[in-house]
Amino acid sequence: MEKRIELERRARKANQITELNLDNCRSTSIVGLTDEYTALESLSLINVGLTTLKGFPKLPNLKKLELSDNRISNGLNYLTTSPKLQYLNLSGNKIKDLETLKPLEEFKHLAVLDLFNNEATQIENYREKIFEMLKSLKFLDGFDSNDVEAPSEDDDDEVNGNDGEDDGEEEDSCDEEDYASTSYVSTSDVSLSEVYNEDLEEDNSEWDEENAVEDDDEDTDEDDSDGDGDGEANASAKGTAGKEKSASNSAGAKAETASGEPAEEDEPQARGKKRKHDG
Repeated sequence: MEKRIELERRARKANQITELNLDNCRSTSIVGLTDEYTALESLSLINVGLTTLKGFPKLPNLKKLELSDNRISNGLNYLTTSPKLQYLNLSGNKIKDLETLKPLEEFKHLAVLDLFNNEATQIENYREKIFEMLKSLKFLDGFDSNDVEAPSEDDDDEVNGNDGEDDGEEEDSCDEEDYASTSYVSTSDVSLSEVYNEDLEEDNSEWDEENAVEDDDEDTDEDDSDGDGDGEANASAKGTAGKEKSASNSAGAKAETASGEPAEEDEPQARGKKRKHDG
């Protein structure tokens, strides 16, 4: 238990600690816990194996004490050095009679007591007798004197007016979070829509460009084919014209020969022959 106490202190001074949890650290008696813990308000010693409360320190500010699941059968008088005690859990111990509980009359502020799973609870009219013995007691084993269940800690806060304010703040916080999340979703939708539209525009633009290129290629092919056709037509026309001209010249030559007049084109050739003969 002493080592566990040192670990729980975490290098803090004893008079600075307000809460101490020593659950499950096996010991039959309280060791290492001294009167130096003057600021301690909550102490938990669940399932430690205690058989006695001898050596329990003087804790003037202690309000909550957990001693459930031990083997305590008497010695509750050792707790009277903590006069401000309001909550005491002794469930799961070895208390057999109401006489053992007599020392608890000293606690003028004790409001909650739990004796569940003790033999004393089998005594006839046990609850009525305990409430009669402890005047300040409000709840015994989780119920008041009228068998109304004790409120939870959250319910206590609500009764004190604290929980309502917290709930209001939480609701406001939730509303703001919901609004923020809704805004975020809406913004995201718009952004996605814009991106989607941009992608469509880009795809359409690329598709238009591709079609334009294909149209240009087709136009070029058509122009080339038209050009080829025109060339062939022109060549054919020129050939025809040449043939017609040749035929015309031939006809003219024949006509001149028939009339006895040499053609002008043959005159130079004739003169040439004559000069060669004369020479």
